[in-house]
Amino acid sequence: MSVLLSARGLKIAFGGLKAADGIDLDVEEGEFLAIIGPNGAGKTTFINMTTGYLKPQAGEITFAGRPILGLSPRRIVGLGIARSFQLPQLFTEHSVEQNVALAVASREGVWSPLAPLLRPRYRDEARDLIARFGLSAIAETRADALNEGARKLADIAMAVALRPRLLLMDEPTSGVAAAGKMAVVETLARVLRDARVTAVFVEHDMEVVGRFADRVAVWGQGKIAALGTPEVVLNDPEVQRTVIGTVPAGGVHAAA
Repeated sequence: MSVLLSARGLKIAFGGLKAADGIDLDVEEGEFLAIIGPNGAGKTTFINMTTGYLKPQAGEITFAGRPILGLSPRRIVGLGIARSFQLPQLFTEHSVEQNVALAVASREGVWSPLAPLLRPRYRDEARDLIARFGLSAIAETRADALNEGARKLADIAMAVALRPRLLLMDEPTSGVAAAGKMAVVETLARVLRDARVTAVFVEHDMEVVGRFADRVAVWGQGKIAALGTPEVVLNDPEVQRTVIGTVPAGGVHAAA
């Protein structure tokens, strides 16, 4: 696989806290890369730097061989990088279909709050995408009436509507009930792999990481403390001690 995103020497500090202290990371095209680590380790900061919401004090980031530091978030989206947030960014007064139609239109530079809702081609593409996410039954439901799992899927459907090559997701399962968590991630994985979207996701649920990640990067004090397959990383005693919090007898056995 070829390298799609490359970060070199990223540094940024907030007061005395080093959120990135020389981060080097390559993301390979087509992979699902999980980022794990304790709170405050700099995981979301990395996503914010990659998507233009923060500018590092040192280092560089390239996407498909092109430098992207200093570009606006909207320009970065136009190059093929999308993101979802820990708290879904939905228009709560609009339905699921309307939210996705607005995202489809924004991809083409249409920012009017009404035009996308009146043009059939935006609505048609939105319906198709909603069906792929298994949300057709609630397409007409207002966003503020959705449960957390549906809100997460709708938010990521809006990101996929931008037709990204790379999608960065900040805790896609946070707030989702345990009983529905795996179904949400299975849907995300299926849609993203079918669309050939490379994914980087911050996650705290090690079962999700073990089942869906191709590689795992462990963040610690602004550095990458470990990087490798789930089978190797999740069985590392230091990762178990500092991230997972326990060291079970026989280690952690990541699902295939």
